[in-house]
Amino acid sequence: MSTVRSNPQTVEFRGVGGITLVADEWNRAAGAADRPSILMLHGGGQNRFSWKNTGQILADDGFHVVALDSRGHGDSDRAPDADYDVETMTADVMRVLDAIGRPVALIGASMGGLTGILAAHRAGPDRVTRLVLVDVVPRFEKNGSARIRDFMVSGIDGFESLEQAADAVAAYLPYRTRPRSPEGLKKNLRLRDGRWYWHWDPAFMTKPGDDPELRTEKFEEAATSLEIPILLIRGKLSDVVSPEGVQHFLTQVPGAEFVELSNAGHTAAGDDNDAFSQAVVAFVER
Repeated sequence: MSTVRSNPQTVEFRGVGGITLVADEWNRAAGAADRPSILMLHGGGQNRFSWKNTGQILADDGFHVVALDSRGHGDSDRAPDADYDVETMTADVMRVLDAIGRPVALIGASMGGLTGILAAHRAGPDRVTRLVLVDVVPRFEKNGSARIRDFMVSGIDGFESLEQAADAVAAYLPYRTRPRSPEGLKKNLRLRDGRWYWHWDPAFMTKPGDDPELRTEKFEEAATSLEIPILLIRGKLSDVVSPEGVQHFLTQVPGAEFVELSNAGHTAAGDDNDAFSQAVVAFVER
């Protein structure tokens, strides 16, 4: 492990239509020639801070790391036409890959993992050399997905206090130890007119999407075409990725590796960050 600690810098990229995408970046000047840069893509309704601990661990190990806020999330621009289609988000990632300008290992959670599958397929193995999927497969569980949606929609009108927001998170993630203070939620909320709102564009949830079945086929076709090392990480408590979904994915993508985290659910990186980071570091260091 490197003993030189690198703090992240806030940087900007340009997405489709000139939209500003904000990211945290560690070790821009570092990154050995035989190691890829690492681009981290969060899940829907989250932001780059969900990768803070793992990003720091990878950076302290000498990797060049970029944790991106997807369009409409965190400090990145909201799409003026509410264009949050997976194709557009993938095109944003392609532009970030162009800007990084060297081989990249993609780490994507949930929405970010699905986007990562498409980006890896389009970029090719010389540009995206590895892929880590965090509790996501093309055939995910509809009930678990609906529970995420219900949680996100329930907070669209904001909260009276940080404590109220913390109550909502605790109800959604009952297995996770509740922090003593809700202050950490300020990374995910913004205070407007006396209420706390999640830091993502509500239009992300309210605009109609494309046909889910066609989307599943698109993700599966892209995943099966990949010839790079792939690691699937599942939270054992997840209701979004089932054991059957994992088995189907490993049948479709037989070269993929699989790790299950016993103390984590769908939000695996935050549920058991030590075990998650250990699995990621072992995979990308190889």
